[in-house]
Amino acid sequence: MNILKQGLLASILTVPALAFAVATPGEAAPDFSEVDATGEMHALSDYQGEWLVLEWFNKDCPYVRKHYGSGNMQSLQEKYTAQDVNWLTVISSAEGKQGYLGPVEAQNQAKIHNLNASAPFLLDPDGNMGRDYGAKTTPHMFIINPEGDVVYAGAIDDNDSANPAVIPESNNYVVAALDAALAGKPVAEPSTRAYGCSVKY
Repeated sequence: MNILKQGLLASILTVPALAFAVATPGEAAPDFSEVDATGEMHALSDYQGEWLVLEWFNKDCPYVRKHYGSGNMQSLQEKYTAQDVNWLTVISSAEGKQGYLGPVEAQNQAKIHNLNASAPFLLDPDGNMGRDYGAKTTPHMFIINPEGDVVYAGAIDDNDSANPAVIPESNNYVVAALDAALAGKPVAEPSTRAYGCSVKY
């Protein structure tokens, strides 16, 4: 069964978790220092003076599959990294729990499903980064400005169905926030309630 079909089936069986984040728009982003799937270290300080998106990921979550199986998340990554926005995808699933990936598994996952062409996987198996940000769901999205402040925290869009067919009619909060922020305008909705599967700490 492919990712798209699995996501459609799960949309019938799954009710999304809903949560607000700890990282607060208008305040400094929590510091982090994590290794990605290739062994490269990433710290918040590495992105000083640059835009950064953080996206929480669980390969087994139907709400993640909604956005990856449709190509929606990859297209967002490609669109904004082409505008010099950095994008990191964070896996905070603990070892032995749903969504956990070791370094080799994470690299294989990316190749098999054409995931994360523009967004390295950060591996956070102890959950420290996820807890510091208050990441509760997959996906859970954060945008950090060049000054190191959070300008958006919440859902990717306003439709908590796991069915990818709803994506074209959904209001994408991340797109709206990035487009406004990159143009020097205030973000109309800096905080929303994220939906998805609970992060498996």
